[in-house]
Amino acid sequence: MLQKLSIRNYALIDSVDLELDKGLNIITGETGAGKSIMLGALSLILGQRAETKYFFNQDKKCVIEGQFKLAGTSLQGYFEELDLDFHQESILRREISIDGKSRAFINDTPVTLAVMKLIGEKLIDIHSQHATSEVNDPGFQLSVVDTLSDHLPLLTDYRQKFKTYKKHLQHLINLQTSADEARSKQDYEQFLFNELENANLNADEQAALEMELEALNHAESIKRGLVNGYTLLDGEETAVIPILKEVINQIQGIEKFNPVYAALNERLRSALIEIRDIAEETSTFEENIVFNPARIEEINARLDTVYTLQQKHRVNSIEELLAIQTELSDNLNTLLNSDEEIERLIREINTLKIDLEKIADTLTKNRSKAIGVAQKQVGEILVQVGMPNAKIKIEQTVVENLNKDGKDMISLLFSANAGQAPAPVGKVASGGELSRLMLAIKSIISKHTSLPTLIFDEIDTGISGETALRVGDVIGELEQNMQVICITHLPQIAAKGEAHYFVYKKEDGDRTTTGIRRLSSAERVSAIAEMLSGKNPGESALKNAEDLLSFKN
Repeated sequence: MLQKLSIRNYALIDSVDLELDKGLNIITGETGAGKSIMLGALSLILGQRAETKYFFNQDKKCVIEGQFKLAGTSLQGYFEELDLDFHQESILRREISIDGKSRAFINDTPVTLAVMKLIGEKLIDIHSQHATSEVNDPGFQLSVVDTLSDHLPLLTDYRQKFKTYKKHLQHLINLQTSADEARSKQDYEQFLFNELENANLNADEQAALEMELEALNHAESIKRGLVNGYTLLDGEETAVIPILKEVINQIQGIEKFNPVYAALNERLRSALIEIRDIAEETSTFEENIVFNPARIEEINARLDTVYTLQQKHRVNSIEELLAIQTELSDNLNTLLNSDEEIERLIREINTLKIDLEKIADTLTKNRSKAIGVAQKQVGEILVQVGMPNAKIKIEQTVVENLNKDGKDMISLLFSANAGQAPAPVGKVASGGELSRLMLAIKSIISKHTSLPTLIFDEIDTGISGETALRVGDVIGELEQNMQVICITHLPQIAAKGEAHYFVYKKEDGDRTTTGIRRLSSAERVSAIAEMLSGKNPGESALKNAEDLLSFKN
């Protein structure tokens, strides 16, 4: 229930703090005093959007805060599901800064507007004279029947499974589409894969083959260069090695005259050893150079295979060809695996559908039972609120295909007068009749819902006298199941409240502000008397007001 409502800087309200009763709370006031401004402010902490042009003072932010008592409700799990701290007394706060930016908090935790709206829908149901069109909505009509069926856990289970069912169906469509596309190019991809696999490619072979081919193609030049090199090193008397030996002999003859000559000769001997090694390797290389046309042809054939594949796949390396081979292999394996996945998914979908069909049948049976009860109870309340000839008929149509609510379509037909065939509500009901019909519906579903607070905003339009008294009785009975806040202009309804709040305007210089205060018992008599006869009520109006209050439930 809503315990406290604080409003700062909204519309005509500078500052208001309202403490509410757990039963029926009545809000009255003169036309234009700002009764509905309270609801406008309250809607902000229920997730509605706001505009800064409605600020009382454009230089200050607007702050709306509601304190809710949640003990005895089933909302803790819902809070935990949204990762919010749950407290027996929880606070919803909305702040709108002067630049229009909005912030929302639940128990001081910042939340999105969407989350605040989700929580707000679980805390308060606002029903206004403009919201009676809701009764024409097939979704609302079905929700009424479901509420009276007392099968919310079963319906929740069904909806979760149906969501999974639809998700699996979409996944199946995607898999089948992908599989069809893959099959259309499967033969070609298999051919490409086989071609690459049969090539038996090695990541390092291209560079080695190209180097070897280069050497074979220039074997004669290489051999001639190596021969000439060896000759200059050790192949004739004027070669490097014989001359170097002679230099060593010459230096050796003078080593005794100075130690530096011996060191110099040692370096010459080391150089001789190194040059001899080079000469020997040069000779060995030369002997191994063989012109091999067959090997050239073999290498050319292999490189031609590599180059053809690279050109075909528009790449420049064997590494890229191997990556393509892996990708083709994965594609082919995916196609095989997708067939298995499709078969598994079809089995799972069929199992889910069988389960959904069973639950949907149970929901249909529950709804069929609830429809008879709903028609009877709503009819009784319509009689109670002055519509003895009114009838409602709830038609249930079972469709073939499953939907998010099962297999039922609900249509609410209404007749206000004797001899009039029931027809869709929006076509035959007046504003006053719609209000009373909606009141009757809210009255019966209040016994089956855990909604903490119900608000009526002047739904008594179009009724008066004895009918108003009866409507007041029905609204008064609602407080047995929930907190009720009722904005009304009818004294018969105002007298039913546990608490009565009066909305007023006051002039302060060139500014008009709206305030609200709880009336004492004596003030209630005066306020209701004024609602009966206008300003300055006489003794009879005051006595009538006292009588109305004395008959309060």
